[in-house]
Amino acid sequence: MVRNFIGGKPKEAEGSPHSKLIDPVTEEVSCHAPISRESEVDAAFSAAHHAFQEWRFSTPQERASALLAIADDIAAEISDLLTKEVADTGKPLAGLRDDEIEPSIDVLRFFAGAARTGEVRATGEYVSAHTSLVRREPLGVCAQITPWNFPLMMAVWKIAPALAAGNAVVLKPAETTPRTAVRLAEVAARHLPPGTVNVVCGDRDTGRLVAGHPRAALVSFTGSTRAGREVAESAGRSLKRLHLELGGNAPALVFADADVARAADQIARASFANAGQDCVAVNRVLVQEPLLESFTEALVDLAGRLRPGLPDDPDAFLGPLNNAQQLERITGLVERLPDRARVLAGGHRVGNRGYFFAPTVIGGVHQDDEIVQQELFAPVLTVQPFRTEEEALALANGVEQGLASSVWTTDHGTAMRCATALDSGCVWVNTHTQLPSEMPHGGVKQSGYGKDLSGYALDDYTRIKHVMTYLGGSST
Repeated sequence: MVRNFIGGKPKEAEGSPHSKLIDPVTEEVSCHAPISRESEVDAAFSAAHHAFQEWRFSTPQERASALLAIADDIAAEISDLLTKEVADTGKPLAGLRDDEIEPSIDVLRFFAGAARTGEVRATGEYVSAHTSLVRREPLGVCAQITPWNFPLMMAVWKIAPALAAGNAVVLKPAETTPRTAVRLAEVAARHLPPGTVNVVCGDRDTGRLVAGHPRAALVSFTGSTRAGREVAESAGRSLKRLHLELGGNAPALVFADADVARAADQIARASFANAGQDCVAVNRVLVQEPLLESFTEALVDLAGRLRPGLPDDPDAFLGPLNNAQQLERITGLVERLPDRARVLAGGHRVGNRGYFFAPTVIGGVHQDDEIVQQELFAPVLTVQPFRTEEEALALANGVEQGLASSVWTTDHGTAMRCATALDSGCVWVNTHTQLPSEMPHGGVKQSGYGKDLSGYALDDYTRIKHVMTYLGGSST
């Protein structure tokens, strides 16, 4: 049984219902978790508010030491965290360790350093006989809601900058993947005042209670654009600060001078990794016409070789989709393709047990097709041709999302023009999905606002205060 973590210790959700956690590999019940209601959410915010009164006055060195200690403890518990994460997600073990657990440790260590390097503008006399200074202060209690695609990593992306800035946290993990978030809070509690990090499990209604709580100074949400709009409406009623990382639908622009073999390999991996359940996954491949046939053939070949499998299968590149609803959604999108569209690879469920979906390549689509306009969150990519750079940019920008994109060319001028013109929060050139801790991650348009990772994340978790002192003597 998974339990909430409130006030520095596990808490039963007395009188609240519980949800079944379904193993996406077997479709069997693997555990149960509480569906927290108002009393549990209130208790978490009360604990966080109390802890904030102490943690807000911690020094940068104390915050850094705590984050480093949390990182060291997480590193010592990788095996247990892998077991918990696999139970909730069914992901291949090798990729899970290298691509999620280890980078999460690095993020904690990065923000330990960032906690000690905060900058403000210079103190000075801007009015005669008065000295002004600028303080960077924590916000208070941060409400944080994480998705199911990268359960531990997204929880770390949330709590690390919040703690580095001196805030307390109430975090609600996704309903289907709560185990590692709860364990993260348990580990963090060894090094923080009780109640600094709290986790309440639950469903969408729990999330609404968390996002709308009057003690939340900021709401940080990662998830769908639809849910992000709802969070923004709720937060707007009380003028809460918002940090939203929403849907992706990333394009990859492949020009005729690109390295075909390398580009196809990297794009296919960026699309199919994590079963496509990545907000920066390549959904749309835009290929200049001279390369269209050969590049599409290369993608189809890779779709056949990058196969799904069980967590302990060393040859499996991807695992299952997270839940039955996601499998049903992507199956419906493929079934509703217009007649002119062609499924060139995949397009179907794999096996009759588990939520596995075959890596899929679809051609013959148009810009206004449903499967082009929507974020897919599945191992599916579409291929569209273009003639000119201007047409490629129009296709790339012609969706409501703007989280990430990539450009594949050997021409520096082409790369830089496209990087400038692409309407997304991140542009990669001849690579995709690289996210170092030092660089900001966040979107534009309907992909949200605010930055994860990097020193820029601290801007979202702090407020600026001007303090002016009269020095005595004459003044104007």
